[in-house]
Amino acid sequence: MDISFLLNGEPVSLRDVRPTATLLDWLRDTRGLTGTKEGCNEGDCGACTVMVSDNTGTRTLNACILFLPQLQGLHVTTVEGLSAPDGTLHPVQQALIDHHGSQCGFCTPGFAVSMACAHLQGATDDDTQLAGNLCRCTGYAPIARAAETARNQAVPPHLRSLAKTLPAPPKSQKPDLTLSTFRPATADALAAWYAANPDATLIAGATDVGLWITKDFRALGKVAFLNGCSDLQGVVEGEKDIHIGSMTTIAAVESALRPHHPHLSDMLLRYGSTQVRNAATLGGNIANGSPIGDSPPALIALNATLHLRHGDTRRSLPLEDFFIAYGKQDRAPGEFVEAITLPRQLDTLRCYKLSKRFDQDISAVCGCMAITRDGDTITDARIAFGGMAGTPARAAHAEAKLVGQPFDASSFAAAAAALPQDFTPMTDMRASAAYRMQAAQNMILRYFHEADGAMTDLRQVTA
Repeated sequence: MDISFLLNGEPVSLRDVRPTATLLDWLRDTRGLTGTKEGCNEGDCGACTVMVSDNTGTRTLNACILFLPQLQGLHVTTVEGLSAPDGTLHPVQQALIDHHGSQCGFCTPGFAVSMACAHLQGATDDDTQLAGNLCRCTGYAPIARAAETARNQAVPPHLRSLAKTLPAPPKSQKPDLTLSTFRPATADALAAWYAANPDATLIAGATDVGLWITKDFRALGKVAFLNGCSDLQGVVEGEKDIHIGSMTTIAAVESALRPHHPHLSDMLLRYGSTQVRNAATLGGNIANGSPIGDSPPALIALNATLHLRHGDTRRSLPLEDFFIAYGKQDRAPGEFVEAITLPRQLDTLRCYKLSKRFDQDISAVCGCMAITRDGDTITDARIAFGGMAGTPARAAHAEAKLVGQPFDASSFAAAAAALPQDFTPMTDMRASAAYRMQAAQNMILRYFHEADGAMTDLRQVTA
């Protein structure tokens, strides 16, 4: 595969690129740009953070799980590209020096890039912007002080227009169905190629597939990179529903849904890190069928519809019916997730994610509930959990204990007591079966207490 992009303002053209070569390895081994570090090699530590720009703006990504074909037509800025052409340091770099924000220095380039991107965007929520950058020796206080110091300084001129000098996009053409590596520009091209190559691996954000390469050392065979399909991206708000393209990033979903379902958006801020949310897609999170994916329980609680496509044939089904068993989904070979729709509705959704770390950790249990009432009577209840079975699933028995009952503590206690009829959770490294069940039951009780005005979020509790 041939690709072209910009690297720190300079054009790069590569021929016969190995499709699963990562940007991190290429930067270090081929270009000698060793400021981008290899730490965890799984998108967790942020030492490999780079800035990537396109016509929608600039965002941070993890270079360790970013494949070179995903860079077609983009502009990559590494830590070496933060300083001005005359050598003047970026304000965040100077602030890190002034505030002693670096000790061993290994994590510092990743921090500097994340801080520079936040500085470019005018983002001041440092806890969120830096949650994907780990430091083991310096301590976060001087790093936070550096970010605050640089906040009001001007964006360097060479970083103000990163998206304005991008390579021209390739012209759309009829797809070659014999290609073993394919980068479609449209959903139509993807549908035609994937129907002809149903054994291929589709790569959306690569936040999961990337680990297949860096950790499992898999040979993927045929692959298609979907980030060029702009018609699979974006959120469209209609009168009756909200349409979300499958290639819409988690970051974009979080922003678009905040006015409608803020509890879901708050939960999505704990989905990976900023770098991961900028790459991961909603369709990918659904299609991989993980029982601990965080978006499906919330979408099921919202009565989401999944739209699938095979060639020119499309079909739709309730999202809850897509998950059949562990590792098995209702998706035929050559069929892909095209979109997700949510009915417009009164916001009653609450999402509760339980994990060992607050930020960028995998859920032990994720419970999402949308419960409506007419006066004091519960008229509908949709309760879905992740981490309680081999698939994300609804709690039908718990729901039945609520519908038609008064909205009070006894009704929710009865629903919690019915939960063992819905799930038989497993014990693993994240939680025991008993802990999972107790936690899930407590989430049901929490919904009532939160609706009743009690403070249920530990971050709201003060001494």
